[in-house]
Amino acid sequence: MKMSVVSKKLWCVHKQLLLCLAPLVFLPLLFTLPEKEGKCLYVVILMATFWCTEALPLAVTAMLPVCLFPTLGILPAKKVCPQYFIETNFLFLSGLVLASSIEEWGLHRRIALKVLSIVGVKPAWLILGMMMTSSFLSMWLSNTATTAMMLPIANAILESLFGDLETLKQKCKSPEDRDSAAINGQTSLKLHSLPSEPSEKHMLSMDGMEAVEPVDMRTAEEIQSESEYQLKVWKGFLICIPYAASIGGTATLTGTAPNLILIGQLKSYFPDCDLINFGSWFAFAFPLMLLFLFLGWIWISFLYGGLNTRLCFTKHDHRAQAEARAKALIKEDYRKLGPINFAEGAISFFFILFAVLLFTRDPKFVTGWSVFFKKGYVSDAVTGVIIVSILFFFPSQKPSLSWWFDPKAVNTPYVPLLSWKKAQDSVPWNIILLLGGGFAMAKACEESGLASWIGGHLQPLAEVPPAVAVMLITAFLACFTEFASNTATIIIFLPVIAELAIRVSVNPLYFMIPATVGCSYAFMLPVSTPPNSIAFASGHLMVKDMVKTGFVMNILGILSVSLAMNTWGVAMFNLSSYPKWAHTANTTAATPNVHFPSMRSTNATL
Repeated sequence: MKMSVVSKKLWCVHKQLLLCLAPLVFLPLLFTLPEKEGKCLYVVILMATFWCTEALPLAVTAMLPVCLFPTLGILPAKKVCPQYFIETNFLFLSGLVLASSIEEWGLHRRIALKVLSIVGVKPAWLILGMMMTSSFLSMWLSNTATTAMMLPIANAILESLFGDLETLKQKCKSPEDRDSAAINGQTSLKLHSLPSEPSEKHMLSMDGMEAVEPVDMRTAEEIQSESEYQLKVWKGFLICIPYAASIGGTATLTGTAPNLILIGQLKSYFPDCDLINFGSWFAFAFPLMLLFLFLGWIWISFLYGGLNTRLCFTKHDHRAQAEARAKALIKEDYRKLGPINFAEGAISFFFILFAVLLFTRDPKFVTGWSVFFKKGYVSDAVTGVIIVSILFFFPSQKPSLSWWFDPKAVNTPYVPLLSWKKAQDSVPWNIILLLGGGFAMAKACEESGLASWIGGHLQPLAEVPPAVAVMLITAFLACFTEFASNTATIIIFLPVIAELAIRVSVNPLYFMIPATVGCSYAFMLPVSTPPNSIAFASGHLMVKDMVKTGFVMNILGILSVSLAMNTWGVAMFNLSSYPKWAHTANTTAATPNVHFPSMRSTNATL
């Protein structure tokens, strides 16, 4: 057989081959390292390989600790299994259930259309509106659901602005190219609607928006130049939504899985650390999100033609007419939603109550409402479960006292704001298993001594100034997560980063927070995140578009995180000193005999 045929056959079974060969390839680790550390490292590397290559589904790989840690003598099953549903998972679950109720009653569409009607329809402002809406929604919904919902809305607005995409592509070609394509019989394929939300775009009605176009008096060159500009703007619209969703997810603990991994591993490694909760994380990460979102908007608008004099001056031309049509489309669709109904109002109330209670439980800078309960008993998970439990019995229709006394009233079934079937269908249970697998891995690394053993081999990094280390850690993880799941990435590296911080006598949060945020900054490849994949599946973006845009976005993200950590982050979390809660963990490792640069002196040089 030819080599090409053999290679194709091997590729067809490459996952099965990997499942068989990887355990054999890593087998020497069991015999060359200290017994317990070697066994734990064997499982960690094996799981990392399966996660990065997806040889097994991510959730299935996450369950491997249940069978491997007990059988290899690393950790007993009674310690492994509880890690799969600790309180952090309940907080995540409550956020997902609340998000499903928001989607059930269409509140997310009302928010999106309202924001877009406020910011206006000039390309740069519309890109800003898309990014603001996407980032806000992804703070509470999943990044994937936000992208799937926003892209069809964007496509409908873009078609109102510029017309059909395939017609626009044809106008971008020179007359000679169009004639050649016609002679050769080449036809363009219609853009398929996104499979994730096929009906959303059609809900944006175009009825009554059609108007008779005036005769176009422009030359062929002017039409081609304008069409090329419009095509660039279209790309900017498509690419800004998944990027904004990824950025927005970092602002809340429940916004993305790596944030919850951080909380879980902090509680495992540093039980006395109570600095990070929903309120304190939001106070730190929300300004960071706004900063990065603004920088990202400037870059995307600049790259895709949105920044021009039209932002400040009104011109009456073809673009102005298209913008008027798009504005009318947004207003018409918002009008068709009608006034806010009882169910939307109730969901809005519980949504705001959910956020307020989480923020005020223990905000650190003032006394929170948790002081009314026994200390240490009430957590963010308790708050979340209380709120979402109410959704399953609170009525979706306004209760009426007269209904009880009117024999002619229609006896309609009682419908709560959320049914269990809807919640069950909407919650990504595989992510909850993935979180549990990460917590089980972190527990094993701690109890087996693997984290300390790795930390001992990271001694040369002690010579790197902590501020530089923050940038290097963020950059490394932002690059690594381009090829692997962000959840899997933070699960693999966070224990190592925590041990590194202990070894170099730096506040562990100074390294762990930027590592966590950096895992969400995957912008360069379609495969990096599901939101990127959904935008790429639209058929209009190319890989080079994402690489070109995403490379600068990564740099902006790294700089933003570094600025946040060395300014308000230092003040909020007292990062300039080595905390008492880290000393207990430090006793498990040998005290280094070298002098490490202090955080205080490092911050002074920034």
